Order: sequence, then C-alpha cells, then structure tokens
Amino acid sequence: MDFLWGRLCGRSVGRLADVPANFDEGVVGTVTDRTAMVSEVDDRLIAKLDEIAARRDELNVLMGDPAVAADPQRSIALAREAGRLGRLADPHLEFRRVRNALDEALSILADSSQDPELRQLAAAEVDELQARHDRMLDGLKELLVIGEDAAITSVILEIRAGTGGDEAALFTRDLYEMYLRYCERKGFKVEVLDQSGGDLGGLKEIILSVKGPDVYRCLGYEGGGHRVQRVPETEAQGRIHTSAATVAVLPEPDEINIDVNWDTDVEEFVSRAGGPGGQNVNKVSSAIRLVHKGSGITVSMRDEKSQHKNRAKARRIMLTRLHEAEMRHRTSQRDSTRRAMIGSGDRSQRIRTYNFPQNRCTDHRINLNLYALDRIMQGELDDLIEALQTHDKRERLKNL
Repeated sequence: MDFLWGRLCGRSVGRLADVPANFDEGVVGTVTDRTAMVSEVDDRLIAKLDEIAARRDELNVLMGDPAVAADPQRSIALAREAGRLGRLADPHLEFRRVRNALDEALSILADSSQDPELRQLAAAEVDELQARHDRMLDGLKELLVIGEDAAITSVILEIRAGTGGDEAALFTRDLYEMYLRYCERKGFKVEVLDQSGGDLGGLKEIILSVKGPDVYRCLGYEGGGHRVQRVPETEAQGRIHTSAATVAVLPEPDEINIDVNWDTDVEEFVSRAGGPGGQNVNKVSSAIRLVHKGSGITVSMRDEKSQHKNRAKARRIMLTRLHEAEMRHRTSQRDSTRRAMIGSGDRSQRIRTYNFPQNRCTDHRINLNLYALDRIMQGELDDLIEALQTHDKRERLKNL
C-alpha cells in the first residue's frame, strides 16, 4: 500500500463528492479480469527465477567469506557464476517490485472498504503496471531460455563429406562457402583451423573457429546431417544424385573447465605433413595426431608448417570436443535435437535437404520449406535460423 499512498500524497485529492457513485460497479470487472491475467503467469517460471535470485544472493555471501577469498580458484569460479546469474537476477528484482505493486493495486481495487480516492488511483495504475509486468516477464523468459547460449561467443564449426564421393566433397565446399558468407554478413570472425581437400576442388573436411556476439544462437542449430539433391558437375546424362555432409557446432566457452594431463591422458603421434607446401612438409615432422585415452576422441592437425602451432591447434580442438562430450552427457535429456549432431554421414540421418531442381530448402525438424535455395546458398540464412530460434524458444518454455 505504501506504493499507492506515496502516489496519492503527491497529488491533489478532490472532494469525495467527485467520486462516481457507481465506482464499485466499474472496478469489479477490472479486478476480476486483472486477477485472472496475473493468475495465468507460469508459476514454474517465477519459481525458477526465485531460485536463481536466491542462488546469486548465496554466492554473494560466500564471496564475502574470508576462507573463500583466500582460495583464488574458488573465488574466480564463484564470481563467474554470480556474474552469469546476475543477468537474470538483477532484472528479476525489478520485476518483483512491479509485480508486488500490481498485486497491491489489485488488492485495493478488490477491497470496497478502502478509501475511494485510493481505489481510483489504484484503478488508474493497474493498466500501466500490468503492461510493465507483461513486458518484463516476456524479457525474463527470453533471458531464461537463451541466456546460456547467448553467453557463448566462440564455436568450432566442423563440416565433413558423407555419402556421395566427389559430389559429397563438392557439397561440403558449398556448405563452407554458404556459412562463410553468412558469417561475413553477421560480422563474425572466421579462422580456418584445418582442412582436407578432395578431388575436383571439393573438401573432404574443414574445421573453422567462428567468433562473435550470439554466434552459438545463430549457428547452434546447424549440427546434423545435410542432404543435397542436384545434378552433379560430374554427371554427363543430367541425372539427379543425392549426397550428404555432416555439420557439428561445438561451443567454445571462454573457460573450459576440463582437466587434461597432456602427458598421461593423451597420446601424441608426430609425422610428416605431406601435401602442398614445398619440401619442408615432406622433410619436417610437423603433423600432430592426438588421441584421448579415456574417450577415444582423436584430433589430427597438419595445417601449419610448425609442429608447435599444429599441437596448439590440436589441443584447442581436443578441449572443445571433450567439453562438448561432457555437456552432452550432462544434458542428455535436454536439447536432444541440437546435441546429437554427428551421425555416420549417411543420407538417412538428415536435418535438412537442399533440392536444387526445385530451388527448395527443407528443414525436417520443424517441417519448414523455403523456396529460396539460391539465396540461402549465398549465405542468406536469417529466415531459416529465425524460424528455428522461435521453435526452440517455444519448446524450451514448455519444459521450464
């Protein structure tokens, strides 16, 4: 009530005779309608936000503990968690203030024994408070379901040729060029970490580092099997062939908390790189292959002439793959569509089809057909990705 009394005392109050005689009748419907609107708010969402705010408060208390302050590693971890939760906890506090004010206004409207002037003021405040409440709740929902992905500003993008021989390698090259154009349009920074060429100018495999704001929100849906239907460059009789490639998008957080002892946990094999690059690649053992003993994950790197640079790149990719494997294990019941990224590369394991004769791109996860394949292959992926984002947000809200 303090909220409305403050507003009441700050304005001139008219005579009681000015209050309409049918004021009670006019606000009964308003109170009923507004109460129903507030009651429709997802209680699970509010409870989740309350938990986040409570955890942030708990972290602030812990960081003030001298014993914790004496442990730099723990202090950094707690500060990082508090900062991440703060993106939700701070707007949640403001939302709570508005929600309490709205509840107060509705309570006054529902109480006929309250001062008529105060009830008039409450009626005037309800519309504004309800609008603010709804806007803030929508914003919190957005933060809650995308906040974790939005915090990732670096990914490893891997594209590999699947079924289809030379045509699959050519399709892999086309996918790489499509993503490269999209990243250029979005202002993302792209670095080629490794690549393996195929015949006829195709690519058997290419591994990219992509950095930029919202990069995982934009590219995180691309993981899976991609199928192409078209007349290959190698086809003399004009027959349509089907080939495939697989794409993986691995988040690369600023800090990857994976403990790896490179001497005992990983086997390292060194060899000559081979291929183009002059006599140096055939004389110097610069190619690196790492095998993680526990998981069997293997990374090969021969892109650089320097053994040290290849080792650094290989370890970076290894950490990213180990991190992804750990996250997939932790979240095996969540986001299954986005996590199960790499299949065998077979045509039957597909998330998307690129049909060139029909100029059609079909995303099978959301049954979306876009007859604009020519523009999509030029990197105009916004309509496709926005549809996936909308669907993913809706599904995540259902599962809160």
